[in-house]
Amino acid sequence: MEQHQRAYNFNAGPAALPLEVLKRAQSEFVDFRSQGMSIMEMSHRGAVYEQVHNEAKQLLKELLHIPEGYDVLFLQGGASTQFAMVPMNLLAGGKVGAYVNTGSWASKAVKEAELIGETQVIASTESDRFMRMPTAEEIVAPENAAYVHITSNETIEGTQFATYPDTGDVPLIADMSSDILCRPVDVSKFGMIYAGAQKNLGPSGVTVVIAKEELLANSPKTIPSMLRYSIHHKNNSLYNTPPSFSVYMVNLVLQWLKERGGLEQVERDNQAKAELLYGTIDNSGDFYRGCAARDSRSIMNVTFRLADEELEKAFIKEAGEAGFVGLKGHRSVGGLRASIYNAVPYASCEALAQFMKQFQQKNG
Repeated sequence: MEQHQRAYNFNAGPAALPLEVLKRAQSEFVDFRSQGMSIMEMSHRGAVYEQVHNEAKQLLKELLHIPEGYDVLFLQGGASTQFAMVPMNLLAGGKVGAYVNTGSWASKAVKEAELIGETQVIASTESDRFMRMPTAEEIVAPENAAYVHITSNETIEGTQFATYPDTGDVPLIADMSSDILCRPVDVSKFGMIYAGAQKNLGPSGVTVVIAKEELLANSPKTIPSMLRYSIHHKNNSLYNTPPSFSVYMVNLVLQWLKERGGLEQVERDNQAKAELLYGTIDNSGDFYRGCAARDSRSIMNVTFRLADEELEKAFIKEAGEAGFVGLKGHRSVGGLRASIYNAVPYASCEALAQFMKQFQQKNG
């Protein structure tokens, strides 16, 4: 199937997967590596699955240049479970969990942490309707901070940190669910990075955690085994049955990213897609209006508005008829959103830009 036979997929997550990856998975689905069965039917204790599992870990380390002293975990429960696991494991008595509140997902992380221990919102852009990211100067960790938690990219509002804060000796923890692997990142600046897979890594079902081993090693014995980082770290994420098919798909996506030239090339491609769509918005003479502040615009989630909601409804309806999927903004903020993750081809963004211009000519 060629691209034009497939939907122009701008879903926010679960999101587009590379066509090459889907075709490869299709070819291996029934008989994986001449084993006479699908990878979904194999024991996770067997050598064939473990090789896939460890390959995925190694590819992630290679693509992100993860330094020594870090481990990669494959967990379940999405980023939403990490919102609780982080404070459960790392927020000791007498310490405070320091949070930067930048929007819908950051707010959810704060609410979960408040159930577990002392938390403090050390910076917030709520007064700006979360349409910008805070500056480095706004983010100051308290002396008794166990960690500083940020959300690197707010999927719903369409904002993204252009650069990350320096938190010194306090571990910086980032929810990178919607922008992991969209560009190179200096992992050594972080104590922990976590990400649900279903936007840039693969299908839903697996969550990647990249963390300093010292943060993973000493989980409190008072929390359930499955919620302890130390258990998963010690058992190579094989303490219980992992989401084996999702890990396999992540492996294929990571191979695809490597074949594309690594994250430097991926970033160039993503910038080109974002510039095309933001340019279409900015050059529309106010027919389209970008939501996020220009210095905080996400290269993953392009959010924009039209003059009124009726026009937005017409846009969504006509776009759907033309083969565009997922352009309706999140129900909490409304408007329009194009999620242009790594697997969304430039050609899809070209088609959307063309549609936007035609819609403006007809309705402007």
